[in-house]
Parts: sequence; structure tokens; C-alpha cells
Amino acid sequence: MTGSDIILHHFDASPFAEKVRVALGLKRLSWHAVDIPMVMPKPDLTALTGGYRKTPVMQMGADIYCDTQCIARELEQRFPSPTLFPAGSEALGIALSRWSDTSFFQPGAGLSMGTNDALPEDILADRRAFFNFLDFSTLEAQLPHLYAQFRAQLQLVEDMLADGRSFLLGEQAGWCDILAYFPVWMCRGNIAEADELLSGLNQLAHWEQRMLAIGHGSPSLLSASEALAVAKDKAPRSDTMIESHARPLLDAGTPVTVTPDDYGAVPVAGSLHQLTQHRVAIRRSTPELGEIVVHFPRIGYRVDL
Repeated sequence: MTGSDIILHHFDASPFAEKVRVALGLKRLSWHAVDIPMVMPKPDLTALTGGYRKTPVMQMGADIYCDTQCIARELEQRFPSPTLFPAGSEALGIALSRWSDTSFFQPGAGLSMGTNDALPEDILADRRAFFNFLDFSTLEAQLPHLYAQFRAQLQLVEDMLADGRSFLLGEQAGWCDILAYFPVWMCRGNIAEADELLSGLNQLAHWEQRMLAIGHGSPSLLSASEALAVAKDKAPRSDTMIESHARPLLDAGTPVTVTPDDYGAVPVAGSLHQLTQHRVAIRRSTPELGEIVVHFPRIGYRVDL
């Protein structure tokens, strides 16, 4: 199967980008990879997004998709087979995104910052400003607690696999597996004493190898300038859509800002293009790129006038 219009703006060490890379592998898609800086500034990326700085961002023409849950839904809509949501698990998968991104990722991020002596100073400085869920002044003292919390999440995964199933929901991998896998992937590469932390989790270890075998599909490199040219040459594909029960009650074209409600809370301004229970999208117009539509998930994002 092909997904040759997919452009993923990411960097190799990003745990959140690993979510999408595995999703692309599960769907056996080809895609273009644009390497972005690990730290700000990221001028080419923010030219597309209007200021959103988190990694990764998916581009398809002049439609820009921010946040992994939004990206997962879009991939599923455009390339429904193989599914990311076996056994009708889409709602469960989206709900577990919050567990994965907070209870699981955040203690892992603290351990990565607090135990990895190989991190360059510029990355540490950037993440200290970015990760406002961590108290860096007391991070060393918090490490035992963070190890305990991260290990407890690993045990949940082990317990799910204890009956011998191949993946968390049965015999087919899906988004729920990806949500549990990316902190384990981060642990292997960034947390001191990772092998000890993961020891004794035999079912998780076998599942981890099955997840690793999924791969990343078929990526090919693309430059940032080439990606921007694609956005400039294309028109947004998405239609205007305002659901009557979506909140706040606003009309299409209303000037709004959209902002993550956790960290990296940079507002993106534009005119309201879509507002549903699942998605908010805004239309932006720039002299450099013309008309761009930037998409966000509804869950986890503020919409303000």
C-alpha cells in the first residue's frame, strides 16, 4: 500500500514520533521524512503550523496534522487497512492516549532528564523550559519515585499480556500497543539502568520484540524546503465542518486560537474551519505558503476567541 503524499516532520530520537513511525509501519505505508531540529527555533516547522512546536507533525499537501492522536485518526481514515483500531478499539485507544502521555511518558521523561548524562546541554535547557510538568530543582530527589511510577506502568503492560496473547487486545497489533510501546522504546534509549528496570517482565519483552518487528514502513528523505513547496503548491483538501453540538458554539470563519492544555502551550491563530467532537481545524493564510489548514484533536486542546 502507498502513502506517498505523507510527509512526517520529526527527529529520530523523538518518542512521540516513534508512535507515528510504528503506525506507518503497521499500515505498511511509504512516506517522506523531514528531519527537524530537536530544539527551538524550528522556523520551517512553525511556518507550517503557525507556532505549534511539538513533534511530530504530519503534512499532506496543505493540510497539517498536529498531535499523534489527530495523526492516528487521519491515517485510519485515509488508509483503513490494516487498521490501527482492531475490534472497534478507536475510542479506547484515544482514551488511553492520556494515560500513555501522562502516567507513563512523564515519569519516563523525568528519568531521561535525570539519569542520562549523555544529553547535550542545549537539549537539557530546552526541555527544562518545555516540560513544565517536571520540577527540575528537585529532580534528583524525585528519581526513586519516578522509577517506581514508571515500573508500575510497565507492570500493567506485563499483566495485560500474562494470558499469552500476542498484543494488548488480542492477536492483532494496534494503536493501544503503540501507546504502551513508545515509553518502552524511550526507556531503552534514554534511561539509565533500563535493563534492570525492564528485568523480570518476560511477556513484555516478547511483545516488545513483536512491536519492533513491525518496523516503520518505507520512509524516504525530503528536505524542509521541498515540504514547504508542496504546501505552497497544493490547496487544502479538508472541507469546512462545524458540528451543532460541538463547543464552544462558533461559526466557521470565526477568528480563534488553538492551544495545547498541557505543556508546550503555544497558541496557533487562524479562522475556524472545522469543529467536531474529535477535531478542531483552523485556516491560515501566509504570503509564503498561501492557504494552510492546521488540524488538532479536540481532546486536550483549548479553543479561544
